[in-house]
Amino acid sequence: MAVVNAVTVLGGGVIGLSVAWFAARAGYAVELVDRDSPHAGSRVAGGMLAPITEAWPGDEEVLALGVESLALWPGFAADLGVPLSTAGTLAVATDAADAEVLDQLHAHLAALGRVATRLSRRELRELEPGLGPSVRGGLSVPGDLSVDNRLLLRALRAACVEHGVRFVPESTVDGAVTVIAAGAWSRDLHPALRDVIRPVKGEILRLGTRPDALPPPTHTLRAHVSGRPVYLVPRVDGLVLGATQYEAGFDPDVTVGGVRDLLRDAEVVWPAVAGYALAECAAGFRAGSPDNLPVIDWLEPGVLAATGHHRNGLLLAPVTARRVLDLLREGGNR
Repeated sequence: MAVVNAVTVLGGGVIGLSVAWFAARAGYAVELVDRDSPHAGSRVAGGMLAPITEAWPGDEEVLALGVESLALWPGFAADLGVPLSTAGTLAVATDAADAEVLDQLHAHLAALGRVATRLSRRELRELEPGLGPSVRGGLSVPGDLSVDNRLLLRALRAACVEHGVRFVPESTVDGAVTVIAAGAWSRDLHPALRDVIRPVKGEILRLGTRPDALPPPTHTLRAHVSGRPVYLVPRVDGLVLGATQYEAGFDPDVTVGGVRDLLRDAEVVWPAVAGYALAECAAGFRAGSPDNLPVIDWLEPGVLAATGHHRNGLLLAPVTARRVLDLLREGGNR
């Protein structure tokens, strides 16, 4: 096997930055090529680190990888100096059909030996008094975490700079191993990814608190409202609401219908959002894959992929960076 000394990372989102940081800490000469798109998935993200509440029959491998990565997150965040929210997630339902979906999730998690506790309407309100009157029951998932995604990206970039990563507009090092970590845009960077990676559009809103409004919830709230999923992730200064999901290619527009649906459903779950300030509306592109699993492997000698994380880019950052580092240590001619 050839000895790898230099690494070029294509992509400056959470995956690319994490890979660059891990490689630089391990002694590799690293450069990072970043086009800095405002629609990058990790910039337009809720920050949930929640593999349990993302679980669904058929995605057992996705769940296992997410749980593996979640265990790495406390150390990962501590090394970066980034705080984590450890309050956990409340998954709630607002009608009988939505409650049935949660029943299915609870049964699936129980069969896998995962912890999720049923809560009545009264028990939910003891934890979060600001829940709306339509919320009829739910699940508590105490092991879930969340992180401020933009604070994380700034910390990762600073850690990369501290360890000598060079940020460049184009690759400049001949003979370096290339790591393709450009999210949804990875599909255009290697023929092997063309029919594997696709953009999945999502719209997300940021709300700011106001003096006369109820503070944000303590827990992350994930809800089904008349069959539509919505999540509310607390921040120090407000809430992140998400997220729509469309197969719409690289359409960058935030639609009126998407904003309407998110605000309407969020207000059912947490009525106080009506008094918040609408601070930002954004659209981003997740890197979808056929089986919802990321592609983390050699594509050819000297070229690695670390992409296809779909909704789980932030969650899977530490496990992805660790796996890429293992592959680099094996050598570049695999």
